[in-house]
Amino acid sequence: MIVVQAPKDIHLPAVYLSPKVFLAGGITNCPNWQQEFIDHCNSKDPDYTRFALYNPRRDDFDINDPHATEEQITWVFEKLKESDVIVFWFSRGSINPIILYELGMWGNSREKKIFVGVDEEYPRKGDVYIQTMLARNEVYLDIVTSVKQLADKLCMYMV
Repeated sequence: MIVVQAPKDIHLPAVYLSPKVFLAGGITNCPNWQQEFIDHCNSKDPDYTRFALYNPRRDDFDINDPHATEEQITWVFEKLKESDVIVFWFSRGSINPIILYELGMWGNSREKKIFVGVDEEYPRKGDVYIQTMLARNEVYLDIVTSVKQLADKLCMYMV
């Protein structure tokens, strides 16, 4: 697995041209679930992890810098469009309003394979369940409640 972290952009080797996976989920005021996801995937057999992973969590991000904010939003927008698969994690610690928007946009578009996970402590989990059930019942029936379960679902799909 190759991890491409915001705001970087690399040219992927041919073996990683597809599939590309985007980690959509909370960053601000949320645990670093992205690293937990990556670590769990890396613990798997390499045959399960032959993909590129777009991670929007930056090591250093000044939310008060308008240039950095525009760069981040643009990077996320472009990588979501490029991705073949989007993994949504609704984390405790924040309402994750941007992720709700992204789930609505990409979940209803049916253009991409999506996986959804919801932390038991996420304050709007009912909204995620209802919206997913209405838009993509097959995804609703597969919602998980831990980052490790979400990583396992993705890895099994990639085989």
